[in-house]
Amino acid sequence: MDRMLDRVEDLFSRLLTRRKAKKLMLKSKKKTVLGELYSWVDALVFAIFWVIVINQYLFQLFVIPTPSMVSTMVIGDRVVVNKDSYGIELYPAGEKIGSSSRRVMRDHIITFYNPEYESKGPLFDVLSQVVYMGTLTLVNIDKDEEGNPRERLYVKRAVGMGGDVANFDNGNLLLKLNGKDGFEKEEDIRRDMSLSLGPNRSVRQDCYSGLKAAGVITSYSDNGIRSLPPYVISDYSTIENTEYNYIFDRYEFERSRTQALSKLDPSDLSIYSDKSRYDNGIYIPSGYILPLGDNRDNSHDGRYFGPVEEGNINGRVIARFWPLGRISNLSNR
Repeated sequence: MDRMLDRVEDLFSRLLTRRKAKKLMLKSKKKTVLGELYSWVDALVFAIFWVIVINQYLFQLFVIPTPSMVSTMVIGDRVVVNKDSYGIELYPAGEKIGSSSRRVMRDHIITFYNPEYESKGPLFDVLSQVVYMGTLTLVNIDKDEEGNPRERLYVKRAVGMGGDVANFDNGNLLLKLNGKDGFEKEEDIRRDMSLSLGPNRSVRQDCYSGLKAAGVITSYSDNGIRSLPPYVISDYSTIENTEYNYIFDRYEFERSRTQALSKLDPSDLSIYSDKSRYDNGIYIPSGYILPLGDNRDNSHDGRYFGPVEEGNINGRVIARFWPLGRISNLSNR
């Protein structure tokens, strides 16, 4: 054992001596423009490497791209994402290790991979993430045909957990918690569990009869029917040409449109299936979560693309660092 330790000590001693000698030789050489340039490039590459490593395995910076989390976070906010909250991701969008003991908790603000993202290939996916992380979110090469950044990652709140069922009544979330009977209002659950008050609504409740009428009118129009029931015309008039006309609950509109279509053509099994999903609610399987935006009436979230597998969750948002006037802890929001 002592002999082996002596060998290790001798090896490291020789390596350190050589390294020190090499540094002294470099210092003694006359400085050149190319030498200086190489030195700067070497330092830059080294720094970018460690930025990428830190972003991938420890903390990632993320820019809020949409208003889906207003007022908890607004467009342009820069936040810190804890990357090992739910396991260590070996490479961007890759497999995780150590995730079985670190699970997502209800109400965590999370980042996850967009289920509707159309990949340009695994090489580009990894490269775009490396560039994004290496430039501290300043450069995003993943853009659509119009030059707009594509959303590879979403940020939402983990609202529904495995075994829950989620449904909506005039835009208000109702949850049937795993193991319990009957649906409960989200605000009651939040109060009982001392959860965040971040989720908010913007569409007034008295607008919903008009929004639902708009869905019915669209379904009739899609089928070439011009004659509308009097109650539909009356309900729609409550929002027509009002200041609330621009506020739109897409989920409730699509639900009303689908229900009307199923009545117009009961034989259409596809429409019937969609109607059943709206009527029965969204079931969240074990190992999945239902992510929803805090800005409920302006968020593309799990209501549209369904529950998200926990393995696709990228990390947990823990803090906002920009703008300076909005620096705050988000792990309890």
